[in-house]
Amino acid sequence: MSGFVFNEKPIQIERGDGPWLYDTDGNEYLDMGASYACVPLGHGHEAVDGAAKEQIDKLTYVQASYPNEARTRLYGRLADTAPDPINKTWLCNSGTEANEAALKFARSATGNSKLIATMQGFHGRTMGSLATTWKDKYKKPYEPLAGDVEFVPYDDPDAIREAVDDETAGVIVEPVQGEGGINPASTEFLQAAREATEDAGAALIFDEVQTGMGRTGTLWAAEQSGVVPDVITSAKGLGNGFPVGATLCREWIAENYGSHASTFSGGPVISAAADATVSTIVEEDIPGHAAEVGDYLQSELESALGDEVREVRGEGLMVGIEVKRGAMRYLKQLAMDQGVLALPAGRTVVRLLPPLTIEEEHADHVVDAVAEVIG
Repeated sequence: MSGFVFNEKPIQIERGDGPWLYDTDGNEYLDMGASYACVPLGHGHEAVDGAAKEQIDKLTYVQASYPNEARTRLYGRLADTAPDPINKTWLCNSGTEANEAALKFARSATGNSKLIATMQGFHGRTMGSLATTWKDKYKKPYEPLAGDVEFVPYDDPDAIREAVDDETAGVIVEPVQGEGGINPASTEFLQAAREATEDAGAALIFDEVQTGMGRTGTLWAAEQSGVVPDVITSAKGLGNGFPVGATLCREWIAENYGSHASTFSGGPVISAAADATVSTIVEEDIPGHAAEVGDYLQSELESALGDEVREVRGEGLMVGIEVKRGAMRYLKQLAMDQGVLALPAGRTVVRLLPPLTIEEEHADHVVDAVAEVIG
């Protein structure tokens, strides 16, 4: 008998098509979690899957020290989409690896060790990223973790100004907290972080592993505040289901990155899929569509739920419904009774991270299901 080291859900998924998933019994589910925002273009996207298949026929893998057309094309694509003057890219396999690299780059580029993170923040499960993650449930079993990390309240401009000093290597922050409960940061907070890090010569890192690739209504959430960090990390929406992460940075970070590397950095098949994903998102203005449908979804949820919930909040198609009691029981009812797959964000928030290609008719389906279960 085979075994596994994590809990499996009682639904065996067999195939997907756009925003829909189908289990082995033929049941249909509207995928409003997109496997934690990993398929922004929906399941079975022709351009992405086609690019991967074409690359497999040419070359499956060669390590990153050998130039490869697919990888080089992706480097250029990401540099073109990043806020100026961010123009350097390091590729990896996941969001936590992208954040690991960002933290290491901050320390090597500044010569300092102090890292500042935020309460309720989540940056990954490897040892460095975990050290900057807030909740004990993720950290306690693995302590001691990397040291010299200080936490400040999220969205508190005065706290971030006070914490950053001449010994600070970097500040890592999510423009919208995901796991922490779908909490958008104010422009004032992000600007305070930018000013404080510039004054101290420290690196400002935006963790856009979940918010990136159009999720919040702009390609990068950073665009909404006008604040340009020194480093942006990306992963979940970058490959439309293919495992890839990226650490994008300014020149001064790249020049002093140390000796960081990864065997599978930018494999040709993964790079081809990611390039097709990013190009499609940009060329078809997927962020604009996400902003429009996201506004509609949030407005309809607020109207349907009213006082039954504490709040509906978010940006674009990154939506949180804060309920008055535990969220998990609603998630189970949504899946089993309504055929809608959603996610938790802490104990009291139902999180919606659908493919960015959903239409208003899909939003209506979700609103009706949520109102039936919660209302």
